[in-house]
Amino acid sequence: MTVEEPAIAYQTKIAETQISDKWNPNIPFHGTQEEWWEHFHLIEKGDFFSVSETHQRISQWLDGQKK
Repeated sequence: MTVEEPAIAYQTKIAETQISDKWNPNIPFHGTQEEWWEHFHLIEKGDFFSVSETHQRISQWLDGQKK
């Protein structure tokens, strides 16, 4: 097998060493429109935090890092 694209070589190497099939942001995701919509719907079902709540959580985290 010849690998011409570095991303494919990386994806192949990761697939061989990684047991889980969790999404990896470093590996390109190629899928059908239906797979993309399913992916977006899963994201939308997750936890939602408002901008102000997110800023508050980040501020608390930063305060914890300073200690």
